[in-house]
Amino acid sequence: MRKIKFKKVRKTQVNPLEYTGKYKQYESQMQLFVYDELYVKEEGSFTIEGLNKIDYSKNNWLNLHGLNNVELVQAIGSFFKIDNFILSDVLNTSRRTKLEQFEKYLFFNIKSLLHTEESDSIHVEQISFILKEGVLISFQEKRSDFFTHIRERIRVQTGNVRAKNTDYLLYLLLDAVMENFYITIENEEDKVEALIVLSKTNSNPEILVNIERHRDNFNFLKRSIIPLRDSLLAIKSLKVDESFFIIEPETYNYFSRLYQKSLELLEQIESDMGTLESASNFFFSSQAHKMNEIMKTLTVISAIFIPLTFIVGVYGMNFENMPELKYSNGYYIIIGVMFLIGILMIFYFKKRKWF
Repeated sequence: MRKIKFKKVRKTQVNPLEYTGKYKQYESQMQLFVYDELYVKEEGSFTIEGLNKIDYSKNNWLNLHGLNNVELVQAIGSFFKIDNFILSDVLNTSRRTKLEQFEKYLFFNIKSLLHTEESDSIHVEQISFILKEGVLISFQEKRSDFFTHIRERIRVQTGNVRAKNTDYLLYLLLDAVMENFYITIENEEDKVEALIVLSKTNSNPEILVNIERHRDNFNFLKRSIIPLRDSLLAIKSLKVDESFFIIEPETYNYFSRLYQKSLELLEQIESDMGTLESASNFFFSSQAHKMNEIMKTLTVISAIFIPLTFIVGVYGMNFENMPELKYSNGYYIIIGVMFLIGILMIFYFKKRKWF
């Protein structure tokens, strides 16, 4: 289970800017898309000096890969007048998904999840967005292919992305991140289905360990989606705020779709967790049934040998006045009687369907 660990340290600043994620080996790089319906320009190696040349009459998407360069993040925040505690939230990857509305910009961060084929673990990356009028800034912990198809749509003018403003671009980026939730859940479901099939033929306790591991994964997915759902609901509520004009009225419908997707994801997770609970119950029931079968077999064997043990005990007392001991065929007679008793008891147990 992924846990958030807090360290009690002496701080000299109210909001220290420090990257807390695990992708510290990635170099910070910026990329800028400038576009409208008739124009597109892409700068793959954008520098901080180029911010002064941004054309606000067009849509601008500034994307930063790698958060190790804190000075670069701080410079971006200083140029766009972003509050210092928001930059702290960008760099602190232990914070939960949230939405914050300000007078001139909107801040949104989200956990992007990605499954791994070779293990049962889930990779987590925090992606943050700052939406201003004419500008969308995205912060990624590392270079990834989450938004590759969106960049291609901008380049070749596919769909409505070039015809709409940056608020619509934010919707597309959030939708792309949420698609990873579907992929991750589908991958977990495939592994769980294979685990359930295995639990019906194998009594290895490791199966129960795997069931609990996947239960932790679904709980983590649930904890990641619930704040996302709340944030998307908060975006819907911004529609009634007439003083907030960064998101156009018609774009709120797209965010409503994302809210519905978050509800679908939560419902699917609840269903999958119910399936895991059933698998766990089946495993314990199977174990109990096998134990009952073993105990029943041992009980039948013990019941058969009880009268035989009694007979052996009687003739093992070694009294002198025991006539049977003098019979020349006494041994064979007793063995035959004991064998007959055993056969009759087996036949009786079988008739009563006790085994």
